[in-house]
Amino acid sequence: MAVPRSALKKWEKVREFALGMPGAVEEFPWGETVAKVNKKVFVFLGVTDGSYPTGVTVKLKDEAAHAHALTCPGAEPAGYGLGKAGWVSIPLEQKGAPASELLCDWVEESYRTIAPKRLIAELDAR
Repeated sequence: MAVPRSALKKWEKVREFALGMPGAVEEFPWGETVAKVNKKVFVFLGVTDGSYPTGVTVKLKDEAAHAHALTCPGAEPAGYGLGKAGWVSIPLEQKGAPASELLCDWVEESYRTIAPKRLIAELDAR
């Protein structure tokens, strides 16, 4: 099944943004794309081969951002118990999916939750 072009464009923007964070690296555990900082995942980017719906999963500690993310069409607490720790899965293929700018804001919040203070300071100095 082909991934809709609009979802793929959002995914690519989010991936590029995530990998632009200080110390960010891309890895492929479980056949998924993830962005890590200090060996810890700060955004799950899933797959883009059409085998699963395209989406992103971020950790949102800010209550307002977390609640907002859950109002997105198809969004839900992440599986495997991660939802209890503030992780939210947001599909990109659904009508009304968030804009890439908002997704990038959430990726930055997730990064700030996971990254060490020295890298957050580097980000703030930009």
